[in-house]
Amino acid sequence: MFISSAYAQDAAAAAGSAGVAGLVTQFAPLVLIFVVFYFLLIRPQQKKMKAHRELLASVRRGDKVVTTGGIFASVHKVEGDNELVLEIAPNVHIKVLRQAISEVISKTEPAKEKAEDKKDAAAS
Repeated sequence: MFISSAYAQDAAAAAGSAGVAGLVTQFAPLVLIFVVFYFLLIRPQQKKMKAHRELLASVRRGDKVVTTGGIFASVHKVEGDNELVLEIAPNVHIKVLRQAISEVISKTEPAKEKAEDKKDAAAS
């Protein structure tokens, strides 16, 4: 009776003390799953968020936009860093946060430089 339990303890101790190789084989699937999740889910989402932040930063007067609520409007005025005044119908304006813009339908051309600004730039 004592001998069989001694053999069982030796077998369990030998199986449990596999060392570094045992740890690597146990954690390799977890590391592989994390790497796959990073490249298939996390990284594309971060790229999409960065592109959306850049889109919101570039919104200016005259752009046609869609809000997160589904309202089609044009940017009437940019107030500060976080607020936009949108025109949803003639003479109907609403104030929204910049983060409420889900997409820009059409961009306006940037304002042309005045002739005086060009002369000052050329003189410098």
